[in-house]
Amino acid sequence: MILVDAGPLVAIVDAGDQHHQTCVDVADSFKEPVGTVWPALAEVAYLLRDLPDAGNAVWEMIEVGALSLLQLGASDLPRIRALMKKYADLPMDLADAALVAVAEREGIAKIFTVDRSDFAVYRLHGRGRFTIIP
Repeated sequence: MILVDAGPLVAIVDAGDQHHQTCVDVADSFKEPVGTVWPALAEVAYLLRDLPDAGNAVWEMIEVGALSLLQLGASDLPRIRALMKKYADLPMDLADAALVAVAEREGIAKIFTVDRSDFAVYRLHGRGRFTIIP
């Protein structure tokens, strides 16, 4: 599975986004399933608040199964909090912390993001690196 951050989701559905064509091309090449978490979707909804059709396109991706929604539960909160504390100097936001926590929990090392600078710093279980796409 490949985890997807908010940035590529916004770029895919917003033709005016600077990363639009790159993210569309990359997403079209995926052979593996893709998934995200609720905090990343909240970020997408906020960023697309002025483009309701684009926001609806993201919901449709979930409805048709093109994008999976990975669950977060109370048991994930201690790790999310620890990650946000560890990377407070960046700072790490909730969406990034949730993605890293789910990646660790599920053994996922691939992340589709336009936020290369932060995800290049984050470490899985404190040592492993993400494979950042694109």
